[in-house]
Amino acid sequence: MARGIASCRLDDWNALVRLTQYSDLGLRLMMYLALRHGEPVTIGEASERLSVSKNHLVKVSHQLTLAGLIESIRGRNGGVKLAFPPEQVTVEQVLRATEDNFDLVECLGGANTCVISGACKLGSALEVAREAFFASLRQVSMADLVSNGRALERSLLPQQTVARIAVKRIPKQGRP
Repeated sequence: MARGIASCRLDDWNALVRLTQYSDLGLRLMMYLALRHGEPVTIGEASERLSVSKNHLVKVSHQLTLAGLIESIRGRNGGVKLAFPPEQVTVEQVLRATEDNFDLVECLGGANTCVISGACKLGSALEVAREAFFASLRQVSMADLVSNGRALERSLLPQQTVARIAVKRIPKQGRP
């Protein structure tokens, strides 16, 4: 059995566990919103900072709003922002909101026509792996993903925002 796993090419394994671009954009948007926690961000700004299509980001943000992970604020100073503190939003929640199917094989889904599923143990082994995957991602919050905030800020945020955040982080005794 171990020989079969060891002989798997990395490309085959990556195809098995690859997330959609939609989820990738969802995670990147959530990370950007975590960096800007509490401040509404326009989709135009986020698409520019993340260098992604505004149209794609509109769809992703709509889905994350429907899932209750972000709030949409209308009006002149509107935009989107996290619905919860970054520490309370997990990678698992974002993936479950943006992916529609985690069934690695047919027998894990609803329409199972596999003739060996009653005797086969593959489905239960993959179910254990899927649950371990989610259990791991349940432990990772948006705050964890942006804990290297300064590096992310330099690559994503407008420079005046980076300067404002840096001033907020200076201890009071260090300010003039």
